[in-house]
Amino acid sequence: MVYIASLNVTNALVSDTASKDNSHDRSGPVLKEILTEAKYAVKEQAIVPDETHDIRKVVEAWADQQLLNVIILTGGTGFSERDVTPEAIKPLLTKETSGITHLILQSSLTITPFAALSRPVTGIRGKSFIITLPGSPKACKENMDAVLKVLPHALDLLLGRSVKKMHNKIQHQQKSDVSAESTTGDLHHHNCIHRHDVEGHPSQTGTSASLNTPISRRARSSPYPLISVEKAHEIIAKHSNLLNTITMPVSQFLTGFVLAEDVQSLEPVPGYRASTVDGYAVHVEDGPGIYAIESISLAQTSDNPEKALSRGKIARVATGGMVPEGANAVIMVEDTALIETTSSGDEELQVEILAKARPGENIREIGFDCPLGQTVAKRGQRIGGSELGLLASVGVRHVKVYRKPRVGILSTGNEVLDHLQTNTLKPGQIRDTNRLTLLAAVQSAGFEAVDLGIVDDKVDVITELLEEAIEKVDVLITTGGVSMGEADFMKPILEQKLGATIHFGRIMMKPGKPNTFATIPYQRSSKLVFALPGNPVSSNVSFYLFVLPALRRMAGWSKPENLLLPVKLGRSVQLDVRPEFQRVHVSLDADGQLVAQSTGKQQSSRMMSMVEANGLLQLPMKTSELTEIVEGTKVPCILIGNLN
Repeated sequence: MVYIASLNVTNALVSDTASKDNSHDRSGPVLKEILTEAKYAVKEQAIVPDETHDIRKVVEAWADQQLLNVIILTGGTGFSERDVTPEAIKPLLTKETSGITHLILQSSLTITPFAALSRPVTGIRGKSFIITLPGSPKACKENMDAVLKVLPHALDLLLGRSVKKMHNKIQHQQKSDVSAESTTGDLHHHNCIHRHDVEGHPSQTGTSASLNTPISRRARSSPYPLISVEKAHEIIAKHSNLLNTITMPVSQFLTGFVLAEDVQSLEPVPGYRASTVDGYAVHVEDGPGIYAIESISLAQTSDNPEKALSRGKIARVATGGMVPEGANAVIMVEDTALIETTSSGDEELQVEILAKARPGENIREIGFDCPLGQTVAKRGQRIGGSELGLLASVGVRHVKVYRKPRVGILSTGNEVLDHLQTNTLKPGQIRDTNRLTLLAAVQSAGFEAVDLGIVDDKVDVITELLEEAIEKVDVLITTGGVSMGEADFMKPILEQKLGATIHFGRIMMKPGKPNTFATIPYQRSSKLVFALPGNPVSSNVSFYLFVLPALRRMAGWSKPENLLLPVKLGRSVQLDVRPEFQRVHVSLDADGQLVAQSTGKQQSSRMMSMVEANGLLQLPMKTSELTEIVEGTKVPCILIGNLN
């Protein structure tokens, strides 16, 4: 027996073919997967032929004897002679739920007019909620996605559980919507909350319309739910998996990679007894006095190790030079006096030691800095200049690291032209800034960027280029073609041509509402696709918010998330009905506090707002209680550039 809260869920497939051979059951596995992901579990499953008696027998047993709370049937809702599911179910119902039946039809009609050829029936028998769906896996998924939004509340009502909290939530949402719709916007704020943006709206099927849909029948609202920024981060993190490991030489090209293993020193440092000063190696026991110089040890390679220092003699040594055997201290040159030189005056013969030394003074013993076998770097550590120097010093020549993702950047649009290849723009044309900006941003972040060029808004051309790109890169960034225009093909191409799963198609944020994230199956893993809006500021902000943390996570960063710092507002800010990421310049004031100043007009098309920006101010959405954040208030800010 399986439960979600105290709910028992079951489903049946009505099909003559599948009842004889269950390998023909295509909608059953889809339905079970949907229910499982929604935290429901399936207690019973059955496949029955298209016979009224057989269908009723199973449903009556599940509803009247096993008292199951939800019974879902797929198949037999069409126009053919054998499609008898509605006729079998209607007489069993004590109440029909026409609103949910309408919801099912509405969810499919927003995608295709052929949904009108389905005859769904929903209703109640005792304490069982009965739902009939089409046999098509695609239609089954579309309908269940719509029903799942209201199913918990429907079961609360059916089973007599308290629904006060849900009613309060709905009423509060309606008040918020009315308030938002009545707000007067200015040139820089679009304050309208559309009804179809409210969570649970029937139009939010999560699937794009067919590429063959004529423009006159295009959807008037997005089929993708409007999710929060936090939810988007969770979804992306779930699919941003570590890449494979590679072995690389310790060189300047290792900078920015993340170690995939602990690293131990292969040699002690120093590998010989080394002087820390310029001076003279002595026997401490000899004490101050005048001594003849027996040998010279400079900081250089020697194939012939120095012989042991004789008692009553001293050896001249340089900083980093090898201290002769027998010597147990080094006296600084400042604590000596020259007594005798050669006749030419070029070499020292005798020197007076003026200070008394302690054993070990000014000598680095073997392994003093780092002994042999000590762990000098740990798995997950990112390599910089200091780490390179350390690895080289202990004899490590190669290390195992996580591979960095290779990132492809593609601009789309008939109106978009390469800035280097275009002298004069014609009316309606624009220069491509997104691709150039994102290529630079990816490279500045330490990842390899692949320029995929510009592609026109033609389905076949876009499809071919995307297929080629997936072979070359780990992450694909596209800009444009993700909104509601008649040439916005990116989402349906990803779904219908490349078999991608679109995990979200809109985010409750400003700028960047049409942001889209998808994965495309590739061999044993998936390639990530970030389809960003075409407006240049929107694509830039989206890169820092969503793409960059994903690239870091794939490359093995232990803390890939953006760093949030509290900054003071340099002036008051009016809030928007969506959470907003305003471009600001952050600097230190006279008191040493971080202060954020706006970079000017914040339209998503205005690249000037990005030029001076080194931070993204994270502002909450406007509410009836909070419409403005006043000057001097501290708010979180994502740094995207250097402080100066």
